[in-house]
Amino acid sequence: MSSIINFKNINRLAVPAIISGIAEPVLSATDTAIVGNIPIHGTESLAAVGIVGTFLSMLIWILAQTRSAISAIISQYLGAGKLDEVKTLPAQAILFNIGLSFIILLATVPFIKEIFMLLEAKGLVLDYCITYYSIRVWGFPLSLFVFAIFGIFRGLQNTFWPMIVALIGVVTNIVLDIILVYGIEGVINPMHLEGAAWASLLSQGVMAIISLILLLKKTEVSLRLKKPWHPEMNRFLVMSANLFIRSLALNTTLLLAVREATSLGVNYVAAHTIAMQLWLFFAFFIDGYGSAGNILGGKLLGAKDYKGLIGMAKKVNIYGIIVASILGGVAVCIPETLGSIFTSDQQVLEIFTSFFYLVVMVLPINALAFVGDGIFKGLGETSFLRNVLVGSTLLGFMPILFIAMKYDWKLHGIWIAITVWMLCRGVSLVIKFRNKYVPLAAN
Repeated sequence: MSSIINFKNINRLAVPAIISGIAEPVLSATDTAIVGNIPIHGTESLAAVGIVGTFLSMLIWILAQTRSAISAIISQYLGAGKLDEVKTLPAQAILFNIGLSFIILLATVPFIKEIFMLLEAKGLVLDYCITYYSIRVWGFPLSLFVFAIFGIFRGLQNTFWPMIVALIGVVTNIVLDIILVYGIEGVINPMHLEGAAWASLLSQGVMAIISLILLLKKTEVSLRLKKPWHPEMNRFLVMSANLFIRSLALNTTLLLAVREATSLGVNYVAAHTIAMQLWLFFAFFIDGYGSAGNILGGKLLGAKDYKGLIGMAKKVNIYGIIVASILGGVAVCIPETLGSIFTSDQQVLEIFTSFFYLVVMVLPINALAFVGDGIFKGLGETSFLRNVLVGSTLLGFMPILFIAMKYDWKLHGIWIAITVWMLCRGVSLVIKFRNKYVPLAAN
C-alpha cells in the first residue's frame, strides 16, 4: 500500500485536482476581469461581482463540504477492500445535498436586498448586486450536484474526469462571457453585468449534464435510490454537519473581510475583490495537493497503513509549499500586470498594489492549512477541523480585524487578519497530526 505515495502517484491525483479545483475561481475571475472592463460603470459592476461572488461562494462551499464526506467514506471502504458495501450511499447523499440546496436557495432569494445591504452595498452597487445574484443563484443546486459527483470520483481515486468537466465548464463560461457581456454586433446586444451572470449559470448547467453522463458511463455507481438508508448515512450526516459549521466559520471570515472593504468605498472593495480572486486562484492551485492528501489519506487509513500515511503527509506538504512559493515568487514580481487583468482604473490599481505583498506572503502558510485540511477530511477528522476553523476565526481573525479597523489600517489590516487566521489553522493541524498519527505509525 505504501507504494501509492510515490511522486508519480501523488501528482497523478494532484495535477488533475489542481486543474479542476481552480475551475470555480477561474470562472469567478473571468466574470471579474470581463465585468471590470465594461465601459459603463465598470468599477461598480466589479464591486458587485465581488460582493455577490463572496456570498455565493459562502453558500456553495458550506454545502459542498458534503463532497469531502462522500469522498472520505468511499476511499476508506476502498482501502479496506469493501467497496461493494457502500454502493447505495452516493445516491442517498446526493439527494440529501440537492434537497438542502433548494431549501437554502428558496430561503435567501426573498431577502436579496437585505442581505447585500448588510454587506454594506449601496446605491448603484446594490442594484447591480441584486441583478447579478438574481440570475447566478439558480446555478447553486447545479454546482452542488457537480461537487457531489466530484466527491464520488475522488473517493474512487480518480481526479481525471472532474478535471475534464472543470475545463469544459471554464471554456464554456469564457466564451459565453465574451458573447453575452460585450455582445456580437448585429446579432446579440451587449448584456453587460446580466450577461456575465447568464454565462456562469449556463456553464454550470453544462458541467452538471456532463458530470452525470460521466458518472453513469465511467463508474459502476448507481443513482437509483434504494431503501433502507445506508448505515453510513449517519456518519455522512455528522461529518457534513461538522464541515457545515466549519464552513460557516470560514465564510464568516470572508464576509467580514468583504464587508469591511466595502465600508471603505467602491475603489477599496474593487481592489479587495481583485486580491481575493487571486488569493482564491492560488488557494485552489495549492489545494490540489490537499485533494491528493484527502484521497490517499482515506485509503491508507482504511488499510491501517499508518507509516504510509505519515510518509504521504510529509510529501504532499512539501509539494504544496514548493508550489505556493513558486506562485508567490512569480506573483510578487508582477502585481500591476495581475491587477490590470481585472481593471484599468488607476485608483483601484494603486490601492491593490499597495497591499498585494501581504496576499503573496501568506501563500506558504496557506499550503500548510490547505494540505492539512485535505488530509484530515480524508481521515474523517471533521470535528477537529470544525474546532480549528471556529477557533481560528474567533481567536485569530476577529481580534486582529477589530484592531486593524480601530487604527484605520484599511485593506492592509484586513489582509494581516487573514494571514493570522491562516497561520492559526496551519499550525493547529500540524500539531494534531504529529500528536495522533506519528505514535500510531511507531506502534
